[in-house]
Amino acid sequence: MPLKISSAVIVAILVIAGIAGASSKKTSKTSVSTPTTQAATPTQTATTQITSTTPAPKPKSVTTAAPLPNLTTSQQNAVQAAQNYLSTSAFSKQGLIDQLSSSAGDGYSVQDATVAVDSLTVSWDAEAVQDAKQYLQTSPFSCQGMIEQLSSSAGENFTAAQAQYGATKAGLCS
Repeated sequence: MPLKISSAVIVAILVIAGIAGASSKKTSKTSVSTPTTQAATPTQTATTQITSTTPAPKPKSVTTAAPLPNLTTSQQNAVQAAQNYLSTSAFSKQGLIDQLSSSAGDGYSVQDATVAVDSLTVSWDAEAVQDAKQYLQTSPFSCQGMIEQLSSSAGENFTAAQAQYGATKAGLCS
């Protein structure tokens, strides 16, 4: 499975870009008035259309329980990192734990990452559907190929049932 970018990098990119959500793009137009160089009067202006892309928010498949005072600071931070990841991309439960505990990711201990992910209420089936749809945006897959990609330990690490559900809901399996 290709390693995903750390949550700190994602947050920094989103802050720099001025983006609050993630995943699909929504275009909005903003009018900006600029003085014309051929103005007959000081109040005459030209209007320029500037197009910017603002991502649409990802459907909410994650909720947290009430604040968990029994979590250590590291585990609470891992919860926040997990929420950041889930707000920008689809993950399996194991894939998210792997990302949080990877030295190339966030570097939390496996125990802290596991406790953090277990404290979230996530629809892993919905995550599998989203992941399947993300794959289909860039590559064609057969039903069986998508199930293998989603369930492979070298892929996304969804359970076999979650992978089947994701591929079916993405329209690949009948």
